[in-house]
Amino acid sequence: MEQFVQFSVDQQRLYGMLHTPDIPAPPAGWPSVALLHGFTGNRIEGHRNFVLLARQLAARGVACLRFDFRGSGESQGDFSEMTVSREVQDVQAACRYLRHQPGIDPERVMLLGFSMGAIVACQSLNDVNPHRLALWSPALPELWLRHLRGGLLPPTVSDYGGWPLGRAFLQEVVRLHPLDAAAAWGGVAHVFHGDEDQTCPPAWGVQYARALGCDITAIPGAGHTFDSLEQVEMLHRETIRFLTGA
Repeated sequence: MEQFVQFSVDQQRLYGMLHTPDIPAPPAGWPSVALLHGFTGNRIEGHRNFVLLARQLAARGVACLRFDFRGSGESQGDFSEMTVSREVQDVQAACRYLRHQPGIDPERVMLLGFSMGAIVACQSLNDVNPHRLALWSPALPELWLRHLRGGLLPPTVSDYGGWPLGRAFLQEVVRLHPLDAAAAWGGVAHVFHGDEDQTCPPAWGVQYARALGCDITAIPGAGHTFDSLEQVEMLHRETIRFLTGA
């Protein structure tokens, strides 16, 4: 079953899609996963990656919530207001929403973060404490250092290819330590990274795996967004295997 959903943070509505299995829920409820999109992304993501993954997970008995962060996709708010800490608030609200849905096991809510969504996921670990954590092509704060020309913050809003990038985002993101947050968590995790990623180098995935004390799966030949059918198929297969504990 697929249904449009909404929940609010600071009186702004976030919109998403909840996927639930077409079978009766077990006594404890279904496990579930919240999908966290990347920088300038949305709840669909490239090649419909989040849609396809959510449907495959639902077919295997795992509920899925994919949603747009505030200021992205169809959710309310402006992108210029976007910061990692605001998106952490969105994740907290999304997990509260999941944990209160009929048929969902509140003890087995998981997170999957793609690119900047991986930073957001790690910054959310202490409050959300997910059952499992999956990271796709995880970013690190230094990805945005190039936007600080001469080491200076822009005075207001920058034009990032047609996206209004706020000063507060750049001010905050370069001061974050997602690897420290990951290392302090101690839960079950897995990292998935394309071995030809030019946006977030594979070495960053290795750093996350070391911090989390977990395995990393390299997707051969894949760039940041997994741009072939074979790469997508492997990414989804291995992610589902991890999230289902198979």
